[in-house]
Amino acid sequence: MATSLATTLRLDSRFVTDLPELAIPWQAEEAPEPTVVAVNEQLAVDLGLDPEWLRSSAGVRALLGQDLPAGSQPVAQAYTGHQFGMLAPRLGDGRALLLGELTSPDGTLHDLHLKGSGRTPFSRGGDGRAALGPMLREHLVSESLHALGVPTTRSLAVIGTGRTILREDGYHPGAVLVRVAASHLRVGSFEYARTLESPGLVRRLAEHAVHRHAPETDSAESPARGLLATTVTTQAWLMAQWLSVGFVHGVMNTDNMTISGETIDYGPCAFVDGLDPAAVFSSIDTGGRYAYGRQPAIAQWNLTRFAETLLPLLHDDPNAAVEAAQDLLATFPRHFGQAWAAAMRAKLGLNQEVGDDVAGPLADELLALMAAGRTDFTSFFRRLGQHTEHGDDGPLTGAVADAAALTDWLERWRALGPDPELMGNSNPAYIPRNHLAEEALTAAEAGDLEPFEQLLGAVRDPFREREGLARFGQPAPEGHGPHVTYCGT
Repeated sequence: MATSLATTLRLDSRFVTDLPELAIPWQAEEAPEPTVVAVNEQLAVDLGLDPEWLRSSAGVRALLGQDLPAGSQPVAQAYTGHQFGMLAPRLGDGRALLLGELTSPDGTLHDLHLKGSGRTPFSRGGDGRAALGPMLREHLVSESLHALGVPTTRSLAVIGTGRTILREDGYHPGAVLVRVAASHLRVGSFEYARTLESPGLVRRLAEHAVHRHAPETDSAESPARGLLATTVTTQAWLMAQWLSVGFVHGVMNTDNMTISGETIDYGPCAFVDGLDPAAVFSSIDTGGRYAYGRQPAIAQWNLTRFAETLLPLLHDDPNAAVEAAQDLLATFPRHFGQAWAAAMRAKLGLNQEVGDDVAGPLADELLALMAAGRTDFTSFFRRLGQHTEHGDDGPLTGAVADAAALTDWLERWRALGPDPELMGNSNPAYIPRNHLAEEALTAAEAGDLEPFEQLLGAVRDPFREREGLARFGQPAPEGHGPHVTYCGT
């Protein structure tokens, strides 16, 4: 029997109940002329919500934090964070609100969260609002990563506010993003709790996180160790998945790393065009701290900051606690290596009979050839899957700097019997390429949503090539770049 879809929100307030020290009750500001720009219909259905109700005036008001059900306690969450390696003691939701927790029909708990909903006590002089373009970017890129199988927070809706807001590059239409996440617990949440010098608070936060993200460790001798181990593993796998699709987050501060292992806070994010380990797109990352190839190392650095907050919970003896943390952090390279090997096996179409001692060096060799010539990452792997048999290799060899070396590599790779179907399901035809995303977002801010909707439709089904979408699978035109992104604040 089909489950009827809800035409009202039912929200819990577990975070504020469990951790009032990390939450300031707050109300989202009213939008003068709210307009639905995008609704994620499939996500709505998965959450048990009626998409048509979400588009109604009652649904829009609920999504914007107005007319919430009785007992709801929207809050601005407190956290700190290391930003570009430097500790910022008090950050928090400067333009965001946690409306509460939503339980989907399958029993899964999700945070329902707003971005761009107005000033809060954490706004630090900002207006607390968001422009339409960056909110649509998060909607687009998070849907792309979800379709690619990468863990991510997701956008339930983007709602125009009817305001015009001022940013450094001029005036823009305002919008609010309605985000769904496994939770909004961050490494920065634990760092903030630690600054309050309350071991009991850190313990309660850890218990809350264990309940949400590592329940299998709840009855273990040390749930905190289980939480750290789980977070190390999930973040290692997330980093491998980012790299396997060419994704650059752009601002991997500790307040932007979740305990759940989901991608969060799409600010200056982008996908690499030509493969370059040093690729940076963020306007503020002038030193390349968060470059494409550095993301696993930064993740491990962030996890070390997380481990530091848990030391009192890992062991009563400080030295033993440090040793336990170091042992768990030392597993990150192994987990990342396993995840990266699995991803590259799939991208190269290699079955498990091909040993790691063969598959690993083969993948490394190909990536080095691609990086030397800044070969387009996405289209090359897609074409590679269409050339598993001998034939005209011109489209491949012409894309790298050393054609002879690639010809030799292709001979050895083909001898391993790569599976074209596996490759077709592992290498996307469509991603939100930077030039296409900017084109679509510029049009959307000018009132034309058609380019955005076309691109969104392509990336939501990234592995199936369709007629009329050829330009979405092509590299950026000659002379385009370098691409620069901004945090969208």
